[in-house]
Amino acid sequence: MRSWIHKYLPKKSSDIVGQDESVVKLKKFILDFKTQKKKAMIAYGPPGTGKTSSVHAIGNENNLEVIEVNASDFRNKDKVNSIIGAASKQMSLFAKSKVILVDEIDGLSGTKDRGGLLALIRIIKKTSFPMVLTAFDPYDRKYSKLRRICDLSFFDSLGYVDVFKKLSAICEKEGVKFEEMALKSIARRCGGDLRAAINDAQTLGSIKNSIEKADLENLPDRKQTETIQEALFKIFKTTDPDIALRSLDNVNIDYNQILLWLDANLPKEYKKPEDLYRAYLHMSKADVYSRRIRRWQHWRFMVYIFALISAGVATAKDEKYKGMVDFTETKRLLKIWMSNQKFAKRKAISEKIAKKTHTSVKNAIKDTFPYIKNIYLKNKTMAEGITSYLELSDDEVTWLRK
Repeated sequence: MRSWIHKYLPKKSSDIVGQDESVVKLKKFILDFKTQKKKAMIAYGPPGTGKTSSVHAIGNENNLEVIEVNASDFRNKDKVNSIIGAASKQMSLFAKSKVILVDEIDGLSGTKDRGGLLALIRIIKKTSFPMVLTAFDPYDRKYSKLRRICDLSFFDSLGYVDVFKKLSAICEKEGVKFEEMALKSIARRCGGDLRAAINDAQTLGSIKNSIEKADLENLPDRKQTETIQEALFKIFKTTDPDIALRSLDNVNIDYNQILLWLDANLPKEYKKPEDLYRAYLHMSKADVYSRRIRRWQHWRFMVYIFALISAGVATAKDEKYKGMVDFTETKRLLKIWMSNQKFAKRKAISEKIAKKTHTSVKNAIKDTFPYIKNIYLKNKTMAEGITSYLELSDDEVTWLRK
């Protein structure tokens, strides 16, 4: 049986789900390559959001050959030069031009790359063809030199509605009947990864040519995943430590995020001050073990952390509370993420300032960046000159103007 993922690969850029702005930017870079200042673009974001598919779709609709290599397949400069270096200079034999796609450059980050990243940077500077690199997090400091010579395009996680629409369209073409709620459940549990959702839908649809809610139990791997809300319900609505201990086994987020969820929702559920005090006491002990892990790397303490934030919190109350509480995500996670993004872009811009002004990044952030930021807010003409001089990307210019 042919995989639905390959069967329904996007043939045109308009077929890419939920990434209109990013695809337009990527397409403009590839088609107008000769007029672009940057010779490469980094398409970054979570897996399954259409980064690789977009490049192939743009190549297909514009008769461009796509030369795809996976960065995890090579780690030293000799292999990078022999595989990518040759492709960056030779004309295409099958199409009017070509695009070089280097997938998952995160595979180059580490001690095993042996000059692979630097070799890639040198190739980008001399390439005769557009190069697109895909990554999860290009703002890692290991990629600071690479970012300077690349433009960036962000592919965000897909919303479940977009995933559901794609799944329903595929099922209709395949003649697979489905319950709307079942298909929406698949769309929600994939975490924005369209590939994963299509795989799950095909797994269920191939069993009896239909997808029903009861069939979700047959899903491998991802059927085990539970939402944090489901885990919190088990912790807050039980006083049995055995039930609470198992509540976090299938939740796919780390314990730091779990602590933030508990912190945000505990006061909503536990109304008695004594219960709330005991619950926070267990959480504070978990935080102590967390700091010991960071300091001494004693990872065996992790079992104590999960016991304290699950069974400890569950048994902190004298009895189960009646009624239902809407468990909501803590806004601290969003604030932390936004802060990290803000400082990552500020540092990336300051690195370019430091290079041009022959100073340290630290001094650029402290002494020069505030003035640059102010110029972008108040002097458009001067800002355009700075953009050209520092070779800032569109993302960086947009961020400076906010």
